[in-house]
Amino acid sequence: MQSAFDATPREGSERARQVRQLFSEIAPRYDLLNHLLSFNIDRLWRKKAVRTLDWERAPEGIYLDACAGTLDLALELAKRKDFRGRVIASDFAQPMLVKGALKIDRTPISSVCGDSLRLPFGNQTFDGAMVGFGVRNLADVRLGLAEVRRVLKPGSRLVVLEFTDPPSRFMRMAYTFYFHRLLPIVGRIVSGHPWAYTYLPESVKEFPGPEGLAKLFDEAGFRDVGWRFLTGGIAAIHWGVA
Repeated sequence: MQSAFDATPREGSERARQVRQLFSEIAPRYDLLNHLLSFNIDRLWRKKAVRTLDWERAPEGIYLDACAGTLDLALELAKRKDFRGRVIASDFAQPMLVKGALKIDRTPISSVCGDSLRLPFGNQTFDGAMVGFGVRNLADVRLGLAEVRRVLKPGSRLVVLEFTDPPSRFMRMAYTFYFHRLLPIVGRIVSGHPWAYTYLPESVKEFPGPEGLAKLFDEAGFRDVGWRFLTGGIAAIHWGVA
């Protein structure tokens, strides 16, 4: 059994190994816990993220879902009524992609096992890109954003869906109690993993707020950067144009 210390987000290559191990081990129950612990609000968040992508600008284009996990965000785009393109879903935790593969039969989605800090794609390949709850897990967030920008065509949009701390004091107190006290207990019981759902709130706590992430978007070369809060500020959609 892993020690409690493993729940503390690491740095650099140790962070990458930690994240790959964590998501590989919780893959079998990842979807169940996502929906259970968010009270199914995560489904609505993904719909809003896809709407923000502006995929209608190139409905026959190729889109990247980076840190794709079990492919829920890729599926949300692929099933849009007028979408006639293709989604390439990339993640470096192979068991997550294997779990997601059960959901993508006869959909325009291909999965690739790849590291978001070294994406296995050429420059200016994609007409848009998305990341759902994965940016905070990167060993180097600035490098990851720059790498996504490298593979985007000029004028294409990156949309990032991520947890954040609510701006309202009351909402922040309720969120902190749930996120740091209740969620780790329920997550540990349902997943059977000793530290994965302690890592989650710790990774959010150390992650930059919307202003900080917007600055990283700027530094990575994105323009027209913005964000908006979701559900009282417990999550946010961020965007920028390559």
